[in-house]
Amino acid sequence: MSITYQVLGLTPSFGFGDRTGWATPGHVAAMKKSGAGIAPIFAQQSIREMARTGRKPAEVIRDATLGAEAAGWTGLCGADADHLKSEADIELTSAAGFTFFTLDPSANVDQKADGYTPLQLEAKWQAIQHEITWVSSYLGRRVKLSTGTEIVFDEHVCKRAAVKYGKAITLAIRLGLHVAATRNNRDDFEIELSVDETDQPTTLAEHYIIADQCLQAGVKLISLAPRFVGDFEKGIDFKGDLSALKTSLYDHAAIAKKLGPYKLSLHSGSDKLSMYRMFADATQGCFHVKTAGTSYLEALRVLANNEPDLFAEIVRFARSRYETDKATYHVSAQLNQVPDVDDLPNPEEVTRHYLGYWHETPRGKGFTQPGRQILHCTFGSVLNHVGWGPAFRETLARYTFAYNAILEEHFSRHLDELRGH
Repeated sequence: MSITYQVLGLTPSFGFGDRTGWATPGHVAAMKKSGAGIAPIFAQQSIREMARTGRKPAEVIRDATLGAEAAGWTGLCGADADHLKSEADIELTSAAGFTFFTLDPSANVDQKADGYTPLQLEAKWQAIQHEITWVSSYLGRRVKLSTGTEIVFDEHVCKRAAVKYGKAITLAIRLGLHVAATRNNRDDFEIELSVDETDQPTTLAEHYIIADQCLQAGVKLISLAPRFVGDFEKGIDFKGDLSALKTSLYDHAAIAKKLGPYKLSLHSGSDKLSMYRMFADATQGCFHVKTAGTSYLEALRVLANNEPDLFAEIVRFARSRYETDKATYHVSAQLNQVPDVDDLPNPEEVTRHYLGYWHETPRGKGFTQPGRQILHCTFGSVLNHVGWGPAFRETLARYTFAYNAILEEHFSRHLDELRGH
């Protein structure tokens, strides 16, 4: 049966990013085992990842389609063109067959806004007030959420939202309307808005204004990814106060229900098992979870299990690239936190420090090894290397069944937690 990419609507959904082009059969296996009631996105890759892996949008679609067909997938699925920043990005991915468009206006977010003094904030506001016309429509409003929390839109809150997100909102609306125009205003697409790649959390008032402005402008918003409290770093479990996160999730989900409804989206969702159940509960199943780098890390586990010398060489190379490659990722790992390969006694210890083992991880908890972040950030350098790239692919091709089994176990843990099993 041929795969047809469709819109997913408000069905709970899970994105399986694939940086290698080999992961989809394992993703399908996990869905068949543990994904009942959740719609998958097998074709998912960001423009940034495509640039680093040398893949084209059509290749991402092709690899996911062939993998899903070979694995016998016959259910609903979507295709996510992730982190789109321009009209050109939209046109390229739309032409390739993507149906889910994740808009990323983060370059237009003022990352310092939360730290401005009242005088600094006023100066920033004065400089942009001719561009931002919506502040007066929120001033003085009070919005009561179903959780009992009240959002108060006072002058400081509104001006800070304008300074922090005003230009990003303008860009998001422009890109969202361009998606619609590119698709000839048909109903065969949906839009996610990502404002998660920022230093400071998205406040409730900011979430409300961002979504409200986009919806008022006619952007077909199916999901929104705020920057939640705590740290959602790449490749490891959530870091932070789970109690504070729970309160925040319920409030953000209440906004999504009140204004939309649209799904609350969790980016950098890989391995965040400690908070999946509360996320599913808070959203009442109206969620999207996005993963990407974890499938690459589990591909490296295939190398670690079957070609430990090759894995060790890739770890050495990754360490040499980490300080450069980590620049565009939210990570905290430092090289001195993880022993060098030559300081570890055997291949098992190399794997433990750089990938971790599920049998050493408590149920409902994800991995915490900083070594995973070193490997996560350096995927582009490894895959494009004249030596390690071909060796990586050749090894993965020899052990496809092992890779499928590893991915089935890995993602079944994710999906089981989201489903409360």
